[in-house]
Amino acid sequence: MVTTASREQLLMELYKSAFPAVAKYVARLGGTLDDARDVFQDALVIYYEKAVAGNLNAADDKAYLLGIAKHLWFKNFREGNTTVPLQDDVLTLADEAKEQVSTNKVLQYLQTAGKRCMELLSAFYYDKLPMKEAAGKFGYAGERSVTVQKYKCLEKVRETVKQQSLTYADFIE
Repeated sequence: MVTTASREQLLMELYKSAFPAVAKYVARLGGTLDDARDVFQDALVIYYEKAVAGNLNAADDKAYLLGIAKHLWFKNFREGNTTVPLQDDVLTLADEAKEQVSTNKVLQYLQTAGKRCMELLSAFYYDKLPMKEAAGKFGYAGERSVTVQKYKCLEKVRETVKQQSLTYADFIE
């Protein structure tokens, strides 16, 4: 059972981790900090409603929330509105956010880290393999070693993305 305190904790963590990216995105498209706050809060409400209804199946909560916010702001920006009303049809935007990311493009950049990194990242993120088990499976001395290796693998991918000046839009179909 999820307590009110744990829900508040999750929402605060999401706010702290995802809001700066939303604010940057909104600012890039000519919005203000208040616009970013409005869009982010609407996105947070949509995220929360989907989670409570059991319709949330996102691997990365922050990315999912960011996708919702981007779609809301894009809709707002395209229509030239200063506010984005919360309607039932807006709730479907959350589903569209995850469907539009090109899996092939993401995999292409993940593969730049190498086969062993792909296996490690896949075991951790998709198979939800605990670090202790991953250490044994991949032959590392302990949890700390596999954690460091996972970080190095992610850094390889980040460096490739950075070198090629890729943005979120580069991964959308």
